[in-house]
Amino acid sequence: MKILYILYQYLIGFPLIIVVTLFTALLTIICFPWRNGKLPRTVQVFWSRSVLWLLLVPIKVTGRENVDSNQSYVFVANHQSFLDVFAVYGWLPNNFKWLMKKELRKIPFVGTACAVAGHIFVDRSNPRAAMESLTYIKAQLHDGISTVIFPEGTRTRTGEMGRFKQGAFKIAMDMDLPVVPISLSGFFDAMPRNKFYVKPFSRVALHIGKPIDISQFNDINEAMTELHTQVKNGIK
Repeated sequence: MKILYILYQYLIGFPLIIVVTLFTALLTIICFPWRNGKLPRTVQVFWSRSVLWLLLVPIKVTGRENVDSNQSYVFVANHQSFLDVFAVYGWLPNNFKWLMKKELRKIPFVGTACAVAGHIFVDRSNPRAAMESLTYIKAQLHDGISTVIFPEGTRTRTGEMGRFKQGAFKIAMDMDLPVVPISLSGFFDAMPRNKFYVKPFSRVALHIGKPIDISQFNDINEAMTELHTQVKNGIK
């Protein structure tokens, strides 16, 4: 069965994903004047969900009722797998902008579409450029536009959740925005780092926690510790 699935993945699943991705990227670029509108967002959600559907990875989503689609938030999520992006993009009910590695800007069509959509590329090797990226994302956090950040900075290598970096929490404190924990589970087993195929019918889940008022904490380290605990507790 494993061999049959790998053949399906490479001969059918991946080619169809490439087609859907190119269509989504082109439509996103065309819809630049309305990049925060309903049409590009609907197509982007369909694209993300299609990836998991085509890879035969059903997902359980809980906690969508905890957030208001008209409110701006800073979402923080653990990072288990390459598939995390599709889960969050496809099932988070809020319109948001990613903070993503600058290397992704080089992907043909996709990099251009992400830039047009307003996602922010971060040069993690250049502290000054990274700070400028944070300033730019903060300028967009209004009228229901949120941001999603993986505060670990990279995908886990072991399945265990790593330490959080401060960027997301600085944004929340500076903007006086609620922070919402997102817990992703099962994605590491479905597609560990450095694996080039996905385990079919993996049990994956996404849980959206309740918004947390960042002003209740004495300092940023206390906030990071609490959010780390909240995200970890939500992993099933």
